[in-house]
Amino acid sequence: MITLSVDCMGGDHGPRVTLDACRRFLERHADVELLLVGRPEALGGLVHARARVVAASELVSMDDPVEVALRRKKDSSMRVAIQQVKDGAAAAAVSAGNTGALMAIARYLLKTVEGIDRPAIATQMPNARGGATTVLDLGANVDCTAEHLLQFAVMGSALVSVLKGDDDPTVGLLNIGEEVIKGNEVIKKAGELLRSAGNSGDLNFFGNVEGNDIFKGTTDIVVCDGFVGNVALKTSEGLAAMIGEFLKTEFSRNIFTKMAGLMAYPVLSALKKRMDHRRYNGAALLGLRGLVFKSHGSADALAFEYALKRAYDAARNNLLARVQARIAHAAPLLAAAAQPDLPAAASLD
Repeated sequence: MITLSVDCMGGDHGPRVTLDACRRFLERHADVELLLVGRPEALGGLVHARARVVAASELVSMDDPVEVALRRKKDSSMRVAIQQVKDGAAAAAVSAGNTGALMAIARYLLKTVEGIDRPAIATQMPNARGGATTVLDLGANVDCTAEHLLQFAVMGSALVSVLKGDDDPTVGLLNIGEEVIKGNEVIKKAGELLRSAGNSGDLNFFGNVEGNDIFKGTTDIVVCDGFVGNVALKTSEGLAAMIGEFLKTEFSRNIFTKMAGLMAYPVLSALKKRMDHRRYNGAALLGLRGLVFKSHGSADALAFEYALKRAYDAARNNLLARVQARIAHAAPLLAAAAQPDLPAAASLD
């Protein structure tokens, strides 16, 4: 039996969405128990033999500063949900709440794995090969060093090895061109570190990739800083929304567009489903000593159910241990990358 703790109060919609998603998830998975974290009076709508309420008196709002969420709201549903993971009562926690607060609280309570400076947010984006490309970081770290990008690549490889059952997934470094001479100094140095990791067998490094390669499925994993990754994610979501609106409005203009729409609808409907960001909801916070998954704040019940499934799959496939094992294997490489460069004169000695 796999136990997940759920921050039922978080997100834009709170229990109205999270409880519906939890109910549907329990119906589809007989080997799951859910800890419903929040104000008991708000969670009475879900009564199930495999669901138990864990009381939390406070709520982290979507606009709460990180300091408030971390220092002042110590009995928030978000914090109590993550505490269940720390205490061993749950295998993973899921929240649709404030991303900055979630990352700060998770890092404070669970700490990072040795060898990892900063946790990263990783999720999947649909690609033309019929699968998905894992991209990280998606917003946890706006400014990154080359060493951080190397750490992201190691963690992303562990995640994809669980998701796809592939022990040697390919890694691409997001850049403005494929050539090794392109990019800023951070990207160039990251490329050097990733090539070294490829030569040592710690990673299967493909090389530099461009933004369109995410959706082509050129590599299994694409590594970038959080600023770029978040822009890519929101662009993907915007494209999916545009396709949905097109289907609603464009083919209802006149009789001819209605006829064309009737013929094209099956194909466009399948494309809309493939691009539906709700089906890829549930981003892993990698690098922590516990499993935490972030749902979109605006998620509906379907999207939040997918976030629960991501957490369930991660726990069932022992993601945490596999991430830690891959990081441990790459420890000499990560340690060497973290060492400051010696001055030119000293390097001659």
